[in-house]
Amino acid sequence: MAEPTIEDYLVEDRIFPPPTDFVANALVTDRSMYHEAEADFEAFWARQARELITWFDDFGTVLEWDLPFAKWFIGGTLNVSYNCLDRHVEAGRGDKVAYYWEGEPGDTRAITYRELYEEVCRFANVLKGLGVSRGDRVAIYMPMIPELPVAMLACTRIGAPHSVIFGGFSPDSIVDRVNDAEAKVIITADGGFRRGSVSPLKPNVDVALDQTPSVEHVVVVRRGDNDVSMAEGRDHWYHDLMAHASTECPPERMDSEDLLYLLYTSGTTAKPKGIMHTTGGYLTQVAFTHKYVFDLHPDTDVYWCAADIGWVTGHSYIVYGPLANGATSVIYEGTPDTPGRDRLWSIVEKYGVTQLYTAPTAIRTFMKWGHEEPQKHDLSSLRLLGTVGEPINPEAWMWYHRYIGGERCPIVDTWWQTETGAQMVTSLPGVIPTKPGSATIPLPGIFGEVVDDNGNPIERGGGYWTLTKPWPSMLRGIWGDPERYKQTYWSRFPGRYFAGDGAKIDEDGYIWFLGRVDDVMNVSGHRISTTEVESALVDHPAVAEAAVVGASDPVTGQAIVGYVILKGRVEQTPELVEEIRQHVAKKIGPTARPKAVIPVPDLPKTRSGKIMRRLLRDVLEGRDLGDTTTLADAGVVEEIRRRAAESPQED
Repeated sequence: MAEPTIEDYLVEDRIFPPPTDFVANALVTDRSMYHEAEADFEAFWARQARELITWFDDFGTVLEWDLPFAKWFIGGTLNVSYNCLDRHVEAGRGDKVAYYWEGEPGDTRAITYRELYEEVCRFANVLKGLGVSRGDRVAIYMPMIPELPVAMLACTRIGAPHSVIFGGFSPDSIVDRVNDAEAKVIITADGGFRRGSVSPLKPNVDVALDQTPSVEHVVVVRRGDNDVSMAEGRDHWYHDLMAHASTECPPERMDSEDLLYLLYTSGTTAKPKGIMHTTGGYLTQVAFTHKYVFDLHPDTDVYWCAADIGWVTGHSYIVYGPLANGATSVIYEGTPDTPGRDRLWSIVEKYGVTQLYTAPTAIRTFMKWGHEEPQKHDLSSLRLLGTVGEPINPEAWMWYHRYIGGERCPIVDTWWQTETGAQMVTSLPGVIPTKPGSATIPLPGIFGEVVDDNGNPIERGGGYWTLTKPWPSMLRGIWGDPERYKQTYWSRFPGRYFAGDGAKIDEDGYIWFLGRVDDVMNVSGHRISTTEVESALVDHPAVAEAAVVGASDPVTGQAIVGYVILKGRVEQTPELVEEIRQHVAKKIGPTARPKAVIPVPDLPKTRSGKIMRRLLRDVLEGRDLGDTTTLADAGVVEEIRRRAAESPQED
């Protein structure tokens, strides 16, 4: 039997069976789907494709697998916007609300499926009028406003792959992504609201346009009313173009394997990678996971994924999954602390949200702000909670369970990636008992193993998370670079997909994700996951959030340094800092005790909420910080640098 390669310290013995009241009405209440997929996973996915998706032409071959290249549902034709809009209107559900949209300043819109359909058809005709045809790439750089999903769906209607660029990115990021895709059109807005003021977008596009020769037209939505320059012949106001556009636009018949969209992930040293997702397999898996993981009852549920559409979470679980399933969703434009720290909970109460899907980073921020904020609002409409984006530590899981879910809502802790396209490891909430901090087991039709350095499966303990069979929503490659695709995802463990995540498997076969293996620390020969040490730090009652890095150490190779944010009214003292440090030793063992614990007011995070551990390492080791433009608050790094310099280093 293979030996574990990453230390397994954290023991979590709390277990939560599916609540009886939830199971009574759940879509899935037994393991028959798992058995069906285990027996014949191709037949399982073919059934999901035919039940959940409307095809113009049925597919003949379910899967063609030429490792590492997959084709799913070969011969099938369909259109994504037809599946998301037309078929619901044709079935008499046109008056059903597709989106409740909440602007940060408090303006609102309720958009029905029929209204969304007509807007999408009009904008599809606008794009055609600007010379966009099937196969042309379109870049989208927008705030969280309804015109963003409209733009995406209009692209899918005419067969033009889109590339959504997160609205917090700099002009350089726009240049890289637009040029790699050779985008013909950019769709943007003058600006969007963030923390009570307008964050300009069109000016960033203007800077990028000096270096993007493929762009012929720019379409600008008026949102922020900030001053922008408009170049005649190239730049167009959205409302002017839409005023006379027809609401009739037949959907293109797309092949199942036609490119649906590109979504770029940052390369560590090279240019960003354009992840390719195609049409039939992707839509099948996002519809399947959205329906069954969130236990969707579209006639009564109001679902809210509180991510940004600029990331894959928003593509799959704000736009394509919910609309394919005819759901009613919430979209919110701004930040959770504007105008007050209870904004999210006021939205849950206002719209009667039933499923809330958010990130562990956000949950830890809510913990820091205190449970008094959610307690200002009636959250009794909630019946299921979800987490996405990174592993959730057990204490944040318990806080979410207690103060947001009222101890009655199952939590689906989901592991997946931009590359996987859809959720891969999580619980079906009416079936699988949950453990705080574990994503539980792979979904039906998904197959993975934890392996050691040589690719041998580990039955118990920590190692590398790999996928052993293809899945419908998997990436089809990196745009323009098939060799990089093979090298990045398929070379480390031959025959297995590996994208860099560590994981451990427990005695019940549950998977516990340990973060990026790049973040695993090597302390005196022990390979220790940052996730486990961070969980132990947050387990201390005074700590709201923590980030751990390994700093170079002449004796141990690397030394553990923990940055902690203390809860609201906790007073920082040297005694408390030492107590927190010793708490880690008690919780998971002396080997994992941090050499230093540094209280900080905040952590360096991107606008999507991801902690930038690279910057924390650079601060400790005195390196130049490089580009910090993607940080939500660049000023926080200097304060961390000051505190790190003042902090005593323990032996």
